[in-house]
Amino acid sequence: LERLTRIGSIHQSNVAVNDIIWAFSAGHVCRLTGLSIGQLRYRDRTRFFCPQYASDNRRDPFSRVYSFRDLVGLETLATLRKTNKVPLQELRKVNLWPREQYETATPWASLTFAVEGRKVFVGDQRNQPFVEAVSGQEVVLVQLKEVVRGLERRIGQLRKRPRREIGAIERHRFVARNAHVLAGTRIPTLAVWQLHEAGYQSSAIIREFPTLKLRDVNAAIAFEQKRRAS
Repeated sequence: LERLTRIGSIHQSNVAVNDIIWAFSAGHVCRLTGLSIGQLRYRDRTRFFCPQYASDNRRDPFSRVYSFRDLVGLETLATLRKTNKVPLQELRKVNLWPREQYETATPWASLTFAVEGRKVFVGDQRNQPFVEAVSGQEVVLVQLKEVVRGLERRIGQLRKRPRREIGAIERHRFVARNAHVLAGTRIPTLAVWQLHEAGYQSSAIIREFPTLKLRDVNAAIAFEQKRRAS
C-alpha cells in the first residue's frame, strides 16, 4: 500500500475525522470489503461506483485503483445493504443524488445517510434534504466515523505481512517490472543485494526498508548470490 497524501477531513454529526488517502488495488479492496472482483467490475461498468483513479482502458493492468474515500463509500453501501436491508434498487436511486450534486466522482465519504424503513435520505454539510423528508418514524443515521475507524483497523491488519511471506521471494508480471521481490512487498532482491555489496549491514538495510525482517534480508542476499554463482 502506498500512502499518497493527506487531504481535508470527513465531517459527520459535526465530528471531524482525519482522512488519510491511500491507493488500493482491486485485490486490496476485495480483501477489505468482502466484494469480489466481478462485483467491483460490474459496479464500475454500470457507473454505479467507479474508482477515483482509473485509466480510460479498463483492460490495462491496475486500471482500477481505489482511494480511501472509495473504500468508505463501498463500506457505507455495504452497511446500507446488509445491516439496514436497503434494496439494491433504492441504493441505485440514492447514487443519482451525489452524482448530480458533485463534480468529483467519489462523494460518498463526505455524505450523511438517514435510513427510514427501507428508504434512504442523503445529506451533507451544505444540504440535508432528509431533515424534512423523513416522516417521523424511527430513523437510523449511518455513522461514517465508525465506518472510517473500522476500515483503518482493517488496513492496519492488511499492512502486516503474513508469517509465510517473511523470507519468501516471488515474482509477478506487473510488480516492479517483473523483478524478483520479497513476498508481500515491492522491494526487489536486487536492491537489497546492492546495499549489501555497498557494505551495509543487515540492520542498516532494514533501516532503509523498515518493512523487511532479518529473514528477508538474508533470503534476498542468498538468492542473489545463487543467481551470480549459476
